[in-house]
Amino acid sequence: MTSRTAQARAALPAALAEPLEAWVEHLVAGRDLSEHTVRAYTGDVVSLLDHLVRLGGTRVADLDLAVLRSWLALGRTRGDGRSTTARRAASARGFTAHLRRTGLTSEDVGLRLASPRAHRTLPDVLTADQARSVAEVPRTLPDDASTEAAAVALRDALVVDLLYASGVRVAELVGLDLDDVDHGRRLLRVLGKGRKERSVPFGVPAEAALRRWLDAGRPVLARAGSGPALLLGVRGARIDPREIRRVVHAATAAVPGAPELGPHGLRHSAATHVLEGGADLRSVQELLGHASLATTQIYTHVTVERLRAVHAAAHPRA
Repeated sequence: MTSRTAQARAALPAALAEPLEAWVEHLVAGRDLSEHTVRAYTGDVVSLLDHLVRLGGTRVADLDLAVLRSWLALGRTRGDGRSTTARRAASARGFTAHLRRTGLTSEDVGLRLASPRAHRTLPDVLTADQARSVAEVPRTLPDDASTEAAAVALRDALVVDLLYASGVRVAELVGLDLDDVDHGRRLLRVLGKGRKERSVPFGVPAEAALRRWLDAGRPVLARAGSGPALLLGVRGARIDPREIRRVVHAATAAVPGAPELGPHGLRHSAATHVLEGGADLRSVQELLGHASLATTQIYTHVTVERLRAVHAAAHPRA
């Protein structure tokens, strides 16, 4: 939360601050949203309530459709794009719905609030050959590499292999414990968004990388306080998500012609390649842990766009 948002939140009158705090508690305890999502939604509604105060409002009953529309319009004049406007409108609708459910207002004024549909940009993805090359990058070690450096290389190879093999999110990978791996069936038990648990398969190369890490890498980095974490940092604690992002960016940047991607790019690539290999959309939805099939459908657009690009490059009358 920015200092400006924090100041605006602190300056809200009690009649607005208390409903806000109750809604934030609902987001955390009732909906179990991530810290990042709660922070974004809270910032949006603080901005809305600050706008209401500037218009002379002092209580949530003063929040009407005109206030909501003027708040979104103000954001557009300040440079908010379609995606930001769509998110801010969703935050406002969530807040007004909560006000109505808890009896603080007699109607849900946000029901009539329209917002632009966010543009869905197609993500960059690796080709299958590029993905294989990216997976090989962390395995390269100088001849004079120390034991710790060798252990880190084994861990980094596993990070790239597992992200691409399973399509899991960074937070899901970081949260894996040793007993979350079913070696016999090659499955990961991951805890996804909304604390929903699912089992995700991974392939033979990732299993080989996992065995090398557990046999020769993890014992080198493990300390007395390491606990059950599958992946460790150099100090023996559970690996930091920032380190995973660094590893993936370095691996993709090292492959000529490949787009430089982060972990989510490997997730996009895995989903695209699975679809291109013949998997149905429902299976990919389950693999990725998407709550809605609509979220998964972007990958059908990715594969269609890639097909069009290949056709344009290869067909003599394209």
